[in-house]
Amino acid sequence: MSSPEVFTPEPLYVSPGAVAKVKTLVEEEGNPDLKLRVYVTGGGCSGFQYGFTFDDMTADDDTIVEKDGVQVVVDALSFPYLAGANVDYTEGLQGSRFVISNPNAATTCGCGSSFSV
Repeated sequence: MSSPEVFTPEPLYVSPGAVAKVKTLVEEEGNPDLKLRVYVTGGGCSGFQYGFTFDDMTADDDTIVEKDGVQVVVDALSFPYLAGANVDYTEGLQGSRFVISNPNAATTCGCGSSFSV
């Protein structure tokens, strides 16, 4: 008798567009150890804002999501605000940028870079 399959949702979804852009940026930097770090800080017009940076270090309590050879890292304090969110990369009239679609956000601002819970 086999045990039932357990479904574990991904802590963070990373779109193919975001994966492609991270790969390009990592190649341009010439450092294959770079990871996209996504974090939340206080501020912004809705209370919290998203941040993105490249980092070659991780902490023991970081959550690391790997997709197609790209690693996205979230620190332990930001993780509860980002669990289940989608990281994407978009190019449009507001410029090119990483964006978050966050099911945990109760409200967001017009620019899409800040939110409240």
